[in-house]
Amino acid sequence: MSPDSQKQLVVTTDVLVDGVHFSDVTTPPHSVGWRAIAANLSDLAAMGASPLAVTVGLALDGELSVDWVEQMYQGMSSILAEHNTAIVGGDICRSSVTTVSITALGQVSPKHIIRRSTAQPGELIVVTGDHGMSRGGLELLLNPSLGTNLPQQQRDIFLSAHQYPQPRLDLLRYLWEIMETTVITGMDSSDGLGDAVLQICASSGVGAQIQLSSLSSVSMISQWFSAEQALNWVLYGGEDFELVLCLAEEKAKKLVEIVGKEAKIIGKVVEEKSVILMDGNQQKSLNLAQSFQHFS
Repeated sequence: MSPDSQKQLVVTTDVLVDGVHFSDVTTPPHSVGWRAIAANLSDLAAMGASPLAVTVGLALDGELSVDWVEQMYQGMSSILAEHNTAIVGGDICRSSVTTVSITALGQVSPKHIIRRSTAQPGELIVVTGDHGMSRGGLELLLNPSLGTNLPQQQRDIFLSAHQYPQPRLDLLRYLWEIMETTVITGMDSSDGLGDAVLQICASSGVGAQIQLSSLSSVSMISQWFSAEQALNWVLYGGEDFELVLCLAEEKAKKLVEIVGKEAKIIGKVVEEKSVILMDGNQQKSLNLAQSFQHFS
């Protein structure tokens, strides 16, 4: 399979391990399949690429039932159907630990490639969606007694955010239009909003100022959980699979106007190489150590 003649091939791989990335307590098999694909499609979206196909590598515990595996594949098929993409190959073997490895193939026009190393001082930082929701869903699954005053509809929103995240491929057409005349820097927030901003700044050799008042999901989440939990989940919770983007002020405002409530400006890129959370007259440095660590 090859991309269109005027586009470049993009390849990304994600591995999900039982007991690390999912468990029977938090993730039914249909959700395991959905999340495995969503993580890879989010990686494609973060690079400005549209999906072509995926391959699936499975290492399965011999105690797993056929029904579990079928439901997992149904979850994969459900999200792939939403994005007109299909499984084109893979492999399977027996293992003591169930592992799901997805490789996604995508394509992108050279002028539409989103990199994390091109942010410039003066640009604004735009994020999509509501951060902290996936972590909230995970906490509710692990501790059902949490959020006793949480309305069922809101509880379902938290749970869905964790079990059925939506990669932001829906926004690519707007980003491509803007990138006809300017560069967009960015990545997804799979390891947390704070992590994404820190990674972009480190790669670009810049810093950032984030306005706490612009993180609207903090106040929303703190209606049912503590303010400390809300801020921690928003900045460091991870697995929200949203986009964190840096672009010129005029273009950033245009993007927010086009996308509406699904995007918001949360701060700006600065020359000083530190990432600061601004809360009125108070300032707090963001710390990479608080973000999700793959080896900790």
